[in-house]
Amino acid sequence: MTKPMDFDVLVIGAGPGGYHAAIRAAQLGLKVACVERDSLGGVCLNVGCIPTKAMLHAGEQIAAARHAADFGLTFGEQKLDIAKLNGWKDGIVKKLTGGVGALFKANKVTHLIGEASFVDPHTVKVGDKTYTASNFIIATGSEPAKLPGLDVDQDVIVDSTGALVMPDPVPARMLCVGGGVIGFEFSHVYNNMGSEVKVIEFLPNIIPGADADAVKEFAKIMKKQGINIATETKANKAEKKSDGVHVELENVKTGEKTTEVFDRVLVAVGRRPRTDGLNIQATGATVTDRGFVPANTRQQTNVAHIYSIGDVAGNPMLAHKAMKEGLVAAEVIAGKPSEQDAVAIPGVVYTSPELAWVGLTEAEAKEKGYEVKTGIFPLSASGRAMTLQATDGFVKMVVEKDTDLLLGVHIVAPHASDLLGEAGLALEMAATASDIALTIHAHPTLGEAVLEAAEAVHKQAIHIMNK
Repeated sequence: MTKPMDFDVLVIGAGPGGYHAAIRAAQLGLKVACVERDSLGGVCLNVGCIPTKAMLHAGEQIAAARHAADFGLTFGEQKLDIAKLNGWKDGIVKKLTGGVGALFKANKVTHLIGEASFVDPHTVKVGDKTYTASNFIIATGSEPAKLPGLDVDQDVIVDSTGALVMPDPVPARMLCVGGGVIGFEFSHVYNNMGSEVKVIEFLPNIIPGADADAVKEFAKIMKKQGINIATETKANKAEKKSDGVHVELENVKTGEKTTEVFDRVLVAVGRRPRTDGLNIQATGATVTDRGFVPANTRQQTNVAHIYSIGDVAGNPMLAHKAMKEGLVAAEVIAGKPSEQDAVAIPGVVYTSPELAWVGLTEAEAKEKGYEVKTGIFPLSASGRAMTLQATDGFVKMVVEKDTDLLLGVHIVAPHASDLLGEAGLALEMAATASDIALTIHAHPTLGEAVLEAAEAVHKQAIHIMNK
């Protein structure tokens, strides 16, 4: 007689994707375990999404106080308690990770502490014990990519994890190597905290994947706030000296090299899937040359009972994508007709203002053969934006010309990530620009900018001159 499996589902990794998968599987009546070698919540809760947003909020409050005199509110000299700031941020993380533990307990998810390694397709080893399961969900996430010549010491040369610990005093000069989402979020934090910040990007443009018009507007605002941006630039090497970190920079077009000195250097050149030590080969599941474990729309790898979700499954490496994939994997295992079939996955840069987008950029739409029309509504024409002292930015709508079908929405504005929910729903429902324009939005709100961008598609926006 065959010995029964220890679990119906064993999830490897308790980040956003992993803990969503574990809880949903348990909700559906399955016997579930989740292995985590670090703290519950993964990168996102511990050293990613959540603590960075806490730091961003703190920096934005400092910036807001600086500009409060514009409407008659003045303060005394600003004093930043670095120890209290770091403690406040860590307190939020502790509360949320503790919450995941409580949810595991409430849903009867067995929490296994340690590093999992496959023994065979139905067995993993965690510490000195082995566990069997009918199904496995690999949710091991990702880690910061390394850059030759810039050895991270988490002190003066840091990755995104080290950058979360604000030193005392705040670095006077900060270099961010990488002009993507992570790079700009941290650059914004340090700039607001008082650092002189420079961002370098190897490619001709910052924020790859975002709409060109939105990126141009975003870059203009970041420069206006004091962040120096140099594209087509790379960092060759860094040397720590008594007066700071000497970094050799090179213009990739001209080959010209210069050396600049900084007090802290952030290496933010992307992330790579985390699979070291997992011994996936023992399962027969495919692993790409870059370390990804690809999955189909039901989150199954080429081995039917092995599932892959989140960063380790492939780009985009976003927590909300991982969450959705975790739910799909759990539901498929439970026999539900579930599938990952999102029309579009939103992207956000959580600066102030935020840059957020969902769906196709104008260039992507044209590449796919669409004949497009666009509508842009500037925040400078928004009464609500004026009351928030935030008139830089806009909402851009990309629409198929003949059908009026919404293809993409791109926003540079305060709370753009919140405004994006309406756009995402509209895309999923195959809405037209007219559908949005006909929807009454509360006044006065930033959301009206979405309505007016839709009206601008048809050259009928009320508060701008339609061209």
